[in-house]
Amino acid sequence: MTCRGKQGQAVSRPFLKPHLKGIIRHRFVRFGTVGLSGTVVNLVVLYVNQNYVLTGIFPAERRLQFSLSIAIFIATLNNYLWNRWWTWGDRKRAAGSGFFIQMAQYYLACGIAIFLQYLITILLARLVHYLLANVISIVLAAVFVYILNDFWTFASRPRRT
Repeated sequence: MTCRGKQGQAVSRPFLKPHLKGIIRHRFVRFGTVGLSGTVVNLVVLYVNQNYVLTGIFPAERRLQFSLSIAIFIATLNNYLWNRWWTWGDRKRAAGSGFFIQMAQYYLACGIAIFLQYLITILLARLVHYLLANVISIVLAAVFVYILNDFWTFASRPRRT
């Protein structure tokens, strides 16, 4: 962003701090791309389970519960692996924050985000159409889970010696 100084000359002032610019340009775009891939994985696993793998489970509602649970678990695992490797792969990990501890943090953060998405959708649906409420809640939950993962799950920590 360029502003005019006292003498009328152009003065360059960053609109966002460099760290925030990097988040918006780099990491958040990767995070969104990973989230999109997770949505595709979720839909494919759900479809395959419903129509091929778990067809022997009755009633149909129970089959859907199993299929959806498996789809969510696998999609979240997909997202964790890609986010760990690609989105936050440049971060140094502390000696005590191993793969499974970090994965538990990721699943917990996602669980909180899912709860927030649900709650916000229910509350907003009183004011706007439920689909719009859901889209708004998805965006808010995505920003929340991104921030939580950036500062907690994938935080760069000094290594213990």
